[in-house]
Amino acid sequence: MKLNVKIRNLGLRKIEMISNSMKDFTVMRNKYTLDEIWLVQHYPVFTYGVSEKEYNWFIPKRIPIIFINRGGKTTYHGPGQIVTYFLLDLIRRNINIKTLMLLMQNVVMSTLKCFSIHSYILEQFPGIYVNDKKICSFGLRIKKGCSLYGMSLNIDMDLSPFSYINPCGNNIKMTQIVDVKPNLNFRTVQLALMNNIKKYFL
Repeated sequence: MKLNVKIRNLGLRKIEMISNSMKDFTVMRNKYTLDEIWLVQHYPVFTYGVSEKEYNWFIPKRIPIIFINRGGKTTYHGPGQIVTYFLLDLIRRNINIKTLMLLMQNVVMSTLKCFSIHSYILEQFPGIYVNDKKICSFGLRIKKGCSLYGMSLNIDMDLSPFSYINPCGNNIKMTQIVDVKPNLNFRTVQLALMNNIKKYFL
């Protein structure tokens, strides 16, 4: 079921601010509140979710590491990566978290297909993969029947901080779009992603 949704491009923001805004939005929303999807870039930060019992990564002190109340383990966010947050009333849309994950996968894979990038999923390890490397990660939370958090797509960023952690707990190597298609730029991919979000969620 597709319903109206407000898409916001929020630019470069601190993850703590966005996380708090999501929580406030979800607490305050009611059955009439319009769903929203936020596209954001974050300042460099490591985050770990509820699936990470503890972390003991030897990470650079210049990059903070914080707990985020989402699914998944440890990951890295930084400029040049689009993080997309899905603030959706799943009950109103009559979908479950499995269907939401499928829709998010379709958005990313359709976006990559726009640039002739073949991608695939691995059932045992959530995410989107290209050439045996992970290009997109997922992490969700459900509260009051509504979704928070979402996915992060690597476009044109510094991937080196991923080397300090075990990304998402499965020793997968990370990649990004410009490593596959060097002539692409952030803005072009962002526009394609937004078009596919509209295709699957409006």
